[in-house]
Order: sequence, then structure tokens, then C-alpha cells
Amino acid sequence: MSTEVKVPNLPESVSEATVATWHKKAGDKVRRDDNLVDLETDKVMLEVPAVADGVLKEIRIEAGATVKAGDIIAILAEGEGGGAEEKPAASAEPKSEPAPEPAPKTAAPETEADESQSPAVRKMLAEHGLSADQIEGSGKGGRLTKGDVESYLESGARPAKAEAPKPSTPSVSKPAASGGREEQRVPMTRIRQRIAERLVQAQQTAAMLTTFNEVDLQGVSELRAKFKGEFEKSHGVKLGFMSFFVKATIEALKRFPLVNASIDGTDVVYHGYYDIGIAVSSPRGLVVPILRDADALSFAEVETAIGEYGQRAKDNKLTMEDLTGGTFSITNGGVFGSLLSTPILNPPQSAILGMHGIQQRPMVVDGEIVVRPMMYLALSYDHRIIDGREAVLFLRTIKELLEDPGRLLLQV
Repeated sequence: MSTEVKVPNLPESVSEATVATWHKKAGDKVRRDDNLVDLETDKVMLEVPAVADGVLKEIRIEAGATVKAGDIIAILAEGEGGGAEEKPAASAEPKSEPAPEPAPKTAAPETEADESQSPAVRKMLAEHGLSADQIEGSGKGGRLTKGDVESYLESGARPAKAEAPKPSTPSVSKPAASGGREEQRVPMTRIRQRIAERLVQAQQTAAMLTTFNEVDLQGVSELRAKFKGEFEKSHGVKLGFMSFFVKATIEALKRFPLVNASIDGTDVVYHGYYDIGIAVSSPRGLVVPILRDADALSFAEVETAIGEYGQRAKDNKLTMEDLTGGTFSITNGGVFGSLLSTPILNPPQSAILGMHGIQQRPMVVDGEIVVRPMMYLALSYDHRIIDGREAVLFLRTIKELLEDPGRLLLQV
């Protein structure tokens, strides 16, 4: 029996998707719930699983094509290996013995890898011509992670790809010697297109300004050093800087409600809750999952949630629910080495906090020069509803709370 594989219902506000990567080939055996193909939308990556055991009989829409909900993208022949499918394969062998023989041999390891690895890992393995057996996994149960593949590639121990640079080097250098210059045109991914649209929208519709300050993180650093062992033992998660910044931000938002508000037409909407967006990087671009009711979360719960969002972003496992909403955002360019930047608003939010790298710098404290771990902070805000006074005082409040972490506990 043949079954049509269709594009599932797309998330709200998403009208179409792009066929990103097929993880099975026509003729491959599949098991129920095996991921057949990844569909890329402008917000999340969707997996299309097999609805039954069988054989992927036909792929109707190739990678790179645009599809809509309900479109038929493949045909699945149900059954244990699709008995009817195996007979033609066997009878075809005498006609072209060399062609069918290698196909099953190469398909088998790919199928085994597909069953246990995330879409991001499978994609990297395919792109670099690697097998999961070549790399030691550090994940749960020896599962291969994206970081394992990246580390393997960085080590240079990649026999499958070792030959790839050889032809590319002369092909680039030869035109250069004769005066030629190469160009490569690559379509933007859907999420990159969406990011571009939103960034332009923010600059065109908001009266955006940025104010800066710097914070001495000596107190937070000492507190982390003192309790990080007990914290991790008690909660099973490391005590990072982000939980302090989230807690300080929420306290500042409570004191300056306009910074947590948004514009809707000619109305100002004050939000009586604190859904904090945390910008994280993913293979598809920057995404901003939401910590909902962050004011009710403990330090450990904040750290756990951020860690889970980061991993799910790397594995392309974030859902529309994870990315929808938010009243204020925090972005940390410091993890990439940024010392100072002007973050762009995430509409319809009215403000965003930018964290940066921590530097040991000489500072004057009580009349003496001392070396302190300093970070520049940036607050970009919509001047249509937030005045400079509120923006400066809001950022100063975050600075004061972080420089004396006891204030976060006492809320003073």
C-alpha cells in the first residue's frame, strides 16, 4: 500500500516552507517515525517523520523547493521493507550489477546514523562526507553532538574531507594568477530573510537610540566562585552570569514599567508579566527563545532553561511556542568577543539589553587603582515611549544591582 507524504500544517503566520534536507533516498527502507526530511520555515525547522514502516518509493519535491501545507512531497510504500519493492531490486541486479551493489552498502551506515543523531549533526556529517563511526560522541549514551563534529573537524583528522581542499586551492589560485575573480551566489535561508526583514522593520518604524554604561562584576564573580560548587551539586546546573543579568533586568523592569511596554497603534500596552527573550545562536541564525514568567524562576531554573534553549537551538528543535512573544530581550555578544555594540530592537518590544565581553581593567575604587572585571552594557530603546531619563536610570539600576548582588535578594 502506498501512502502520500505531505507537508504538515505549518505554524501560525507561516504560509510556506523550503525543503531543506532529505535524510532518506528513494528506495531506502524506513521505520515508523524516522525523520524523512527537514522543512525550513522563517522561524523553526520542522521534521517530517515516516507514518509507517516501509520503503521510500519516490521523492517528488527535491531540496531547495518551496512548499505549502498539504503538498505531496514523497510516496511511501508501506510494509516490512515493501516486499514488492525488493523483488524488482533483485531482478534488476543482472541488468546492471555494478550500480545496485554499492547503493545498499553505502545506505546502511547512513540509516543507522540517522536514527540516533539530531538533524544538525546529520547535516554536518553529510556536508563533510563523514560517518558517525569516525567520531566519538560525548552526549548521553555516547550520542554524537554538533560540538563533537565541530571539534573533530577543527582537529584536522577528517579523512573523508581531506581531499576536498586540494582541488579547490588550485581552482581559486589559477584565476587569480590570470586576473580572474570568483563569485558565488547562494540563496538566503528563510530564517535569514526573516531576520533581515525584522531588523529593517525595527530601524524604519522605531525611534531607536542606545545608551551605555559599564558594570564592575567583582561582586558577582566572587559570589559565583564561592557557591558554584554547592550550586551545581544542589541543582545539577552551573551558576553562570546570565541568571544574575536576568534577575537584575526583571527588578529594573518592575521599577520602570515603560521599558517593559510596547506600542500598539496609538496605544501603549503595559505588560504585567516578564517574558524575557534570550538571544542564542543556531546553525540557521540568531533566534530568541522566551523565558516565560521569568520573575517566578529561581537562579537555577533560569540557568537550566537557557542551557536547554541553547542546545535545542543547535539541534534545530525549537518550536514556535518557544519563540513567540516576549516583553524584553537580552543579547550577549560577549560570548563571541564583542566589547561594545548597539543591539537592535526585537519588535514589538521597546528595549533590548546588550551584554559584552568581560575585561580586566584598571579602575579607581575608594581613591585607589585596582584591577576589576568590567563589562560594557548597552540599552537600545524606542524613544517614542521611553525617554532618555528612564533609559539611563533603567541601565543604572541594572549596574547597581549587579555591583552589589545582595540587592537582588533584598530587592533594594
